[in-house]
Amino acid sequence: MGMPRDAVEAKPPRPIAPGDIVACFADELGEWSAAQITDLNSSSKLAGVLELDWSGPEPDSVGDLGLVQPLLLTHHAWTGKPSHTNYPWVLPRSYKVIGSLPLFRDHSDSYSSGWNVGRQLAMQRQWDRGDRDVHGLPGEIKLTASEFDAYVADRPGADLRSLRVEDVEALDCARLADAFPGLTDLILIGKLGRLENANSLNRLSLLKALGISNLFGMTESDSLMPDAVPALEWLALKSVPREYGTSMRSVWGPELAKGCFTAITALRSPEWLAENIDNPLRDWDGREHISQAKFRKSVTQYKTTRRAVLSALADPPADLAARLIELGREYGAAFNRLSQRDGFIETEEREELFAALAAIPRSTALLSEEAAKLSGDRLVEGLEEVRDW
Repeated sequence: MGMPRDAVEAKPPRPIAPGDIVACFADELGEWSAAQITDLNSSSKLAGVLELDWSGPEPDSVGDLGLVQPLLLTHHAWTGKPSHTNYPWVLPRSYKVIGSLPLFRDHSDSYSSGWNVGRQLAMQRQWDRGDRDVHGLPGEIKLTASEFDAYVADRPGADLRSLRVEDVEALDCARLADAFPGLTDLILIGKLGRLENANSLNRLSLLKALGISNLFGMTESDSLMPDAVPALEWLALKSVPREYGTSMRSVWGPELAKGCFTAITALRSPEWLAENIDNPLRDWDGREHISQAKFRKSVTQYKTTRRAVLSALADPPADLAARLIELGREYGAAFNRLSQRDGFIETEEREELFAALAAIPRSTALLSEEAAKLSGDRLVEGLEEVRDW
């Protein structure tokens, strides 16, 4: 019997091999930079990428680089380690292979989702010039949704290259495109929020990377089109409307071989949205190590605890504090049982379970802010007494 078809054919969409030197124009440097492909993993579809300590005019071959060495990082907490990262093995469309050199290193234990050759070199050079306050690069900004409106009002037409907006409840993409037409990187993260005029993202003609998570309101007609954003090389959609996500898969699937990585997961139906609008554990749906059965049982337990807590707050027993501590214990014991066999509650899930429980008292108008916090503290106290995760 021959090898499985997938095992035979597994190879990067754009040809690369260990030893290859790839080059790209780095916006952060205003010059070209280069890296070496050190290894390929066909099972995880990852490529090891070692950045080189070089920048300059566009190279045609490795000879144009001169004598090169790996980029060693000393900025911030780095201690002279090479800038060596595993990326998805889709060579971005703006990168080109210019030749091959003997391997400098063979593998890396570091991982990232998007190729950024040149970024670390730019940050290292700022650091070497004496700038010890380097936490980002010019043209990059991270905002909450509440800060976004004020930023746009204060800086109309700001020359932004990279924008990340978190905690979005509602955001007008037409306004975003008007304000920052030169964006190359855009990440939008919602709280089951809504994107309005999402079709306007097609006006961001320089866009190279787009990520959208936990945002809704988009339809098939809002799909981003390759002709409008020809430079796009990284697309990540998670927890978006099924109609929109399905359309984007169809539109961008053929672009994979041209150098556009896509990850489109956890597509949601209108029914899912209605059921999960008040579910703080909704992100567990589709999480790789959490089964659907565990997800459903976890949500059921959370809802059971929530009803009991709100009932106790609405009709307080003689010793409300003791009752809340007891409910916290019951919550912890229930999740002890749920995670007993597979230990699915890891660091992220633990934090989410704590946050979900502590937030229950804040969901009622019966309590002041101070009383709600105190009630949440009592619940967490009980949880801490019994949890084994």
